[in-house]
Amino acid sequence: MAQVPAIDLTGQVALVTGGTRGLGRGIAAALAGAGCKVVACARSAPESLPEGVEFLAADIRDADAAKALIEEVVGRHGRIDILVNNAGGSPAAAAETASPRFVDAILKLNLVAPLYLAQAAHPHMAAQGSGSIVNIASVSGIRPSPGTAVYGAAKAGLLNLTQSLAQEWGPAGIRVNAIIAGLMSTENAEATYGDAEAQAAVGRSMPLQRMGTGEDLAGAVLWLCSSLAAWVSGARINVDGGGERPYFLDLVKGG
Repeated sequence: MAQVPAIDLTGQVALVTGGTRGLGRGIAAALAGAGCKVVACARSAPESLPEGVEFLAADIRDADAAKALIEEVVGRHGRIDILVNNAGGSPAAAAETASPRFVDAILKLNLVAPLYLAQAAHPHMAAQGSGSIVNIASVSGIRPSPGTAVYGAAKAGLLNLTQSLAQEWGPAGIRVNAIIAGLMSTENAEATYGDAEAQAAVGRSMPLQRMGTGEDLAGAVLWLCSSLAAWVSGARINVDGGGERPYFLDLVKGG
């Protein structure tokens, strides 16, 4: 079998939202390691960044701020080749008591902001005749998401948006794909999954016997942004360790 070459993205310019910590930091570091000029954005500056990663502050939930961010990246580097819409998330909230302000904030961060950024990047990518947009979605967008219903709905919308933009923008040479991230281990995993023992139990419940990491997600992003995926657009790539075990099987005798 022929050896697959290492992914080389030298000369390309990438923007990773939420790229200063957690999964986004891993994605930014991987893109920099592949030769990209990488800009990570967040609302506040981090204490440190991976080698080769720059920082720009922005509240991407605001349309003008999102556009200004893209323009700053292009102004610094002359182009934008890769946009990774990674910023997202939601605290738990009962659907029946979620306030209008909460709903608006979660929808803006997880669905509207990626659209604002994609819209701002479009004219630059179209002028180049190429570009790769990767939207980081979630398993919450493809199955019930009790306790985070608004987040799940936003991620479901992001998956539909991905396929719609891939259809609209394909003739301009812009590829748009989504990664459906499974249960991931980050620095905030305890707030979601419990202590280390609980997280280990969650990992053992999955087919590959562990939770995912930033490196797992980054590998899929690198592939989608490379020439190896030149004919991949509108795809939903599951990065979930084989998926979650259906709960009913634990209730069936012998399951």
